[in-house]
Amino acid sequence: MFGIFQHSSLRIEVPATEQALRQGLLQTASLQTWLSPQRLSSGLPEELTAGLTFTSWLGPIAIQHQVVQVETNSLRLLLSQGIDGFHEWHWGEGWVQSRIEGISLLPLNLGQTLSLLRLRQFLVATHPQTN
Repeated sequence: MFGIFQHSSLRIEVPATEQALRQGLLQTASLQTWLSPQRLSSGLPEELTAGLTFTSWLGPIAIQHQVVQVETNSLRLLLSQGIDGFHEWHWGEGWVQSRIEGISLLPLNLGQTLSLLRLRQFLVATHPQTN
């Protein structure tokens, strides 16, 4: 794999419940919505489960994702092709954290930041909180 080893960990506050975060990160229809313009493989099940392998595309660049672990509050993916590494997600009431490490020519920190902001925007629009 060509590229540079990169690693980044980001955590943001999100005005969403733990359950809304779980749905946003594990339900494939939700993923497809907030990951746009990234596209996901067709024919995916409703929800990500351990052992599932799928591909996403960012323009012509393919990234293969293997779901290694799904827990109540976390998700771990092994990445290959466009990124050789892993991506971990952790969440709780009002927060989400993303950690990515890998070798890639893609600017991982920038992509991670934009993804977290899109996830936050999606959750605010689809799961408004009443205070």
